[in-house]
Amino acid sequence: MKENFKKYLVEFIGTFFLVFTVVSAVLFGSEAGVIAPLSIGFALMIMVYAGGHISGGHYNPAVSLAAAIRGALEWKQLVPYWISQFLGATCAALLLAKDALLPAFAGCPFDWLQVVIGEFLFTFALCYVVLQVATSKKTEGNSYYGLAIGSTVLVGAFAVGGILCFGAFNPAVALGLGLIRIACWTSVVLITVTNLVAALAAALVFKFVDSEE
Repeated sequence: MKENFKKYLVEFIGTFFLVFTVVSAVLFGSEAGVIAPLSIGFALMIMVYAGGHISGGHYNPAVSLAAAIRGALEWKQLVPYWISQFLGATCAALLLAKDALLPAFAGCPFDWLQVVIGEFLFTFALCYVVLQVATSKKTEGNSYYGLAIGSTVLVGAFAVGGILCFGAFNPAVALGLGLIRIACWTSVVLITVTNLVAALAAALVFKFVDSEE
């Protein structure tokens, strides 16, 4: 029980700082430029390095689902991981929202097909990279896993974030964006479903291409 609580706490902390960075960048950062994607990618990277050896450093319900399908996370741990991640996201968003002048709901600024394409592609990429660099026996013990994972989010944020979609690639981040009124709740639900489907696809592809394990 104590070891499990450590994992849940690490997932809460990592997700908190990831979502805090995302929300802060959206509320207080500049509208365009490299600062927000860099800060978000680096926030994920440092939290993965900090907690990867304890919980796996998921900080993302979609990644946890992919890890469970792959066999790197026990199925009985999936819901507690999700609870920890969503709690971390909620605390981060509400902490910033407390002192911020929240905008009115922006509606759903992206076409649903654009959201599905953007969120699916880079959630798939993120989950696929996590499985390859952090769970595969062939890359076991590497020192670059955190950089690879953080860089995937960084690339996704530049490629499709604010263009095709919000660039969440993470249901917990989507929840945070909903709580601060940047994303409408229809978008939050669509992002969440798309992220989870992408996680399923990434896990199945991993199991096929890495079947020699």
